[in-house]
Amino acid sequence: MSNRLISGSAVALVTPFHQDGSIDFDAIRRLVRFHREAGTDIVLPCGTTGESPTLTNEEEAEIIRTVREEAGESMMVAAGAGTNDTRHAVELSRNAEKAGAQAILSVAPYYNKPSQEGFYQHFRHVAEAVSVPVIIYNVPGRTGCNVSAETILRLARDFENVLAVKEASANFEQIMTLIDERPERFSVMTGEDGLMLPFMALGGDGVISVAANQVPKVVKGLIDAMKAGNLEEARAINRKYRKLFRLNFIDSNPVPVKYALSLMGMIEEVYRLPLVPMAEANKAILRDELQKLGLI
Repeated sequence: MSNRLISGSAVALVTPFHQDGSIDFDAIRRLVRFHREAGTDIVLPCGTTGESPTLTNEEEAEIIRTVREEAGESMMVAAGAGTNDTRHAVELSRNAEKAGAQAILSVAPYYNKPSQEGFYQHFRHVAEAVSVPVIIYNVPGRTGCNVSAETILRLARDFENVLAVKEASANFEQIMTLIDERPERFSVMTGEDGLMLPFMALGGDGVISVAANQVPKVVKGLIDAMKAGNLEEARAINRKYRKLFRLNFIDSNPVPVKYALSLMGMIEEVYRLPLVPMAEANKAILRDELQKLGLI
């Protein structure tokens, strides 16, 4: 039996806004109830999908408190708490833990492009600042740099609370190294919905998913099917929803998924700049797929 704490289906939760740009806390509660009823394992607010770059420290803390209150003990609440300034990342991580987060998602420092030793020292300071589990978030497509498997594994071995990585590099050599050489307690989660099936086939532990915002039962079903070895069931799910997984990135995340949720009656279609609504042509493509899947 695995003793890994971080596993299963995790949703990278959107942040709903009112038309005036303020946070819609009623919609947050509604979304969390939606995931609780769907059986989502982990709910993760204040990440990229939650438009974290546009949230203030105070807003992030209030969102985390709201999510934790609504989730109760039914789901783990992790929280995005990363940035490219180590001192600020430490502050965000401490604030998130104080607000009730049971784990921290800490993104690799972006733009300033540190060395591998710089990555190690950054995450060391974060890990030492909190008592909850730390999930390293490696997403080279957004950060412009890659945290190597060797650096991630070094952190996992050196710090008891570095317990997972959200690996969104789509580099299968790196993914296999992480899975094959990790400590027993360390989880390897994918951040790519379109790669859930092959990732789980390699021995991954689950997903931190954008599509789970729209179809939480589907994402959990795919992950659970792969865990149980039901490959044909997982293939069927993946085949049916693969286009949706792709269309969620037809524009910058979370623009497509928030548009979809607005059509589903879950939130208003409001973004904070610099994000803006999709072009009508892309909206039509996504809307057509949602209709085909019976989501609207």
